[in-house]
Amino acid sequence: MITPTAEGVRLRVRVQPSASRSEVAGKYGDAIRIRLASPPVDGKANDALTQLLSNLLAVPRRAVTLCAGAGSRSKVVEVAGVDVATATRVLLGED
Repeated sequence: MITPTAEGVRLRVRVQPSASRSEVAGKYGDAIRIRLASPPVDGKANDALTQLLSNLLAVPRRAVTLCAGAGSRSKVVEVAGVDVATATRVLLGED
């Protein structure tokens, strides 16, 4: 779900595009469920995902990289400049 990397963290996420609003919706198996208001057309949902994670984790948008799953609901995202404890607290509300 959230694993450390040399520069920050790697997140496994499950995206639900075309939701009523963009938000983190808890856990989904071994991933983080994220609802996105953007439709899954022309990469808009991927852009919305990187923007949402950037805003929530208080890092520049360039620090958020989509590593796998560009055309899938299951994605792997790396975020530089964030540690596991911070990501877990912000995204899952856990300590």
